[in-house]
Amino acid sequence: MNQSELKIYKAWDLPTRLFHWINFSAVICLIFFGLLMLFKKELGITSMEAKISLKTIHVIIGYVFVVNLAFRILWGFLGNRYARWRAILPGRGFMQSLRDYRTSMRSGNTQQFVGHNPLGRLAVCCLLLLMLVMAFTGLIRAATDIYYPPFGSLVAGYVAAPGVDPDSLIPYDPAGLEPSRAEQLKTFKEPFGEIHLYTAYALMLLIVLHIVAVVVTDLREGGSIISAMFTGRKVLSGKPVDDDS
Repeated sequence: MNQSELKIYKAWDLPTRLFHWINFSAVICLIFFGLLMLFKKELGITSMEAKISLKTIHVIIGYVFVVNLAFRILWGFLGNRYARWRAILPGRGFMQSLRDYRTSMRSGNTQQFVGHNPLGRLAVCCLLLLMLVMAFTGLIRAATDIYYPPFGSLVAGYVAAPGVDPDSLIPYDPAGLEPSRAEQLKTFKEPFGEIHLYTAYALMLLIVLHIVAVVVTDLREGGSIISAMFTGRKVLSGKPVDDDS
């Protein structure tokens, strides 16, 4: 391939790149502390103080994750053309573009894209859906486990026994709780915990598949996909399908 055949395209704007790396860092940290909590007995973490501390750190990182995700949702309406939802979410003509892309892969002359290719768009949609579920269920468990915002005060007020200040409640401590409401809360929160856990497993699997797919696509098609998440620019050898210039 001749260097003269290569052309640089602006792909990912700075806010999109920042979201990507903040999200990546937050997810890795959440997985780490989540695994510590999941296997705390096996790791010899038995004190209530340590349990609360691990949960608190996990929740604080979760806030970074949620705020960053909320920003990305907003940026999908404000960002450059490749960051916007119309370039990511499947719409009219998407199935045909997916068929065309798969045909080009089989032919050995794979279509190139400045933004996400059709398979990449599907992967991003799945990742975003899983992250939204993680964010919602995580906020519910933050409230029901350690009474943290945005729903924690409501939960504490609901389970506090008559005459007990909700702000005085200690996470995982039955003292000061109205027993029947505490039992109702336990029943309520358990499904959210299960969903949170198994969604986390699905997210971890999809992240691994996503990384493998990015590396394979970069090797097969070029385009410096990996470096583009640092520089914002792709280097392509052919005319991108999604470039109108």
